[in-house]
Amino acid sequence: MESIFLQISIALLVVLGISFLMRLLKQPLIIGYIISGIIIGPFLFNLLPHKETLEIFSQFGIAFLLFIVGIHLNPKTIREVGKISLITGIGQVIFTSIIGYFIGIFLGFSPITSIYIAVALTFSSTIIIMKLLSDKDALDKLFGKISIGFLLVQDLIAIVILIIISSFSNGGSATSLIFSTLVKGIIIFAVLFPFSYFILPKLSSFFAKSQEFLFVFAISWGLGLSALFLYIGFSIEVGALIAGIMLSMSSYSYEISSKLRSLRDFFIISFFILLGSQMVFSNLSSLWLPAVIFSLFILIGNPLIVMILMGIFGYSKNTGFMAGLTVAQISEFSLILIALGVKAGHITNEILSFVTLIGLVTIAGSTYLIIYSDKIYPFVSGYLNIFEKKKLREKEIKIKEYDYILLGENRIGFSIMKSFVNLKKNYLVVDFNPERVKRLNSKGISCIYGDISNSEFLESIKIEKARIIVSTIPEMEINMMLIDEVRKKNKGSIIIVTARQISDAFELYKAGADYVILPHFLGGEHTARIIEKARENKKEYEIERKKQIKELKERLKEGHEHPKVEKDRR
Repeated sequence: MESIFLQISIALLVVLGISFLMRLLKQPLIIGYIISGIIIGPFLFNLLPHKETLEIFSQFGIAFLLFIVGIHLNPKTIREVGKISLITGIGQVIFTSIIGYFIGIFLGFSPITSIYIAVALTFSSTIIIMKLLSDKDALDKLFGKISIGFLLVQDLIAIVILIIISSFSNGGSATSLIFSTLVKGIIIFAVLFPFSYFILPKLSSFFAKSQEFLFVFAISWGLGLSALFLYIGFSIEVGALIAGIMLSMSSYSYEISSKLRSLRDFFIISFFILLGSQMVFSNLSSLWLPAVIFSLFILIGNPLIVMILMGIFGYSKNTGFMAGLTVAQISEFSLILIALGVKAGHITNEILSFVTLIGLVTIAGSTYLIIYSDKIYPFVSGYLNIFEKKKLREKEIKIKEYDYILLGENRIGFSIMKSFVNLKKNYLVVDFNPERVKRLNSKGISCIYGDISNSEFLESIKIEKARIIVSTIPEMEINMMLIDEVRKKNKGSIIIVTARQISDAFELYKAGADYVILPHFLGGEHTARIIEKARENKKEYEIERKKQIKELKERLKEGHEHPKVEKDRR
């Protein structure tokens, strides 16, 4: 146990050092994680003789990553991009395999070796791309949704191929294995669909009554379904993604996603360390030129195939270009496929080293291409017109943004929410009470469950895009953090917060608040305005009286009561 703890600690220290260097050089941290794996792996210092723990951490990271991606998807989005994702995913695999095979034959490889290399080159790394898209905040963009779709199609094809190769190496029947896996999958879906529709919403509402309970539920749900799908012969990725999709329509999806991001970021580091540690670089002196040719094919040819397919189906050159870059590398499935081919005796260890080198080059190259895609696109845009039809069929998936955001629909927030309705603005209500969230949604009010003390949650609802933000939460630390988060990105937003003390109000104004609500003084101010308006006119007071009685009845229905104050017995 102590040796494992020491190994993990050393690995993280190496990651810290390399990541620090990457930051100084303004390079992607993913590259740093892979380089760290190479350094602590058998190629250099071999500081990880026991990789089992790191492999388990890696699987956790994969599950959390795909679970969060699934939460960002929903059935409506899948319907919108499902067709093009399926066509592009299958089409890219077919064309890359055919072209890759003939390149292999041309370079002097045997037919069976060319087949293995060609098929290995067709698969892109879902894990790396998901991480890069997440970092770029592109999961909700059209090209991001399409990319996720065809990467998952690739994964399903890869699973089938790996089952076939495994059956060769183990002497089993591929047909019976594939058939049994599909039957199990159909049974699982038949059970999960009614469960997700009728039972899961009630369960998530129950768990949301406690933040810790919701956190434990989310972890158990995501990992549980990942394990279930792995058991029946699919993959962790498929199970985790479906677990997320099943929660994507929930009012608590933003909160769950924001709570799991830190876990995802910690555990996914293990995946990249493990990937780097498995890199093999022996016996490559005679294969460097073919490795360069195949790497260029992956970095340039694969994106071109995707752009051509998406152009044919009416997508813009921008969407095709951005989606195309996501297939400009090979995946962990590629290395597994080649390793199984070596085990089956079809190819040599030299080919494993060869494909590993292609993997390192293409992963590094595609990482830069994706991160800097927005800067690259203007330089190549003029040359991409041939991939775009005059009549486009694509509809950009709009990321939901709100003009007005109310944080806390409590006694104060009730009146503010009514003003949002009267102003007919696009607004969102965020509340910490699951029953209140459910009740407001049943009335057609856009309301989600969330903890506004979580900066990642605020980022997920695009709070910096709102024109007016009102916080009725009187916690000083939360409001200071809110002001800081919004002001970093949008100095023009109007921020209204709540305070208990006059001294707190001064601090909040100093931090950048546009207005501070002091609840204890509101009643006096409101009464003073009524007196100034009505003076001695009894009819005016009668009007105000009726208005207040009506509002009080509404508040009683909402469960609002004035806080009880103990009498001073001195």
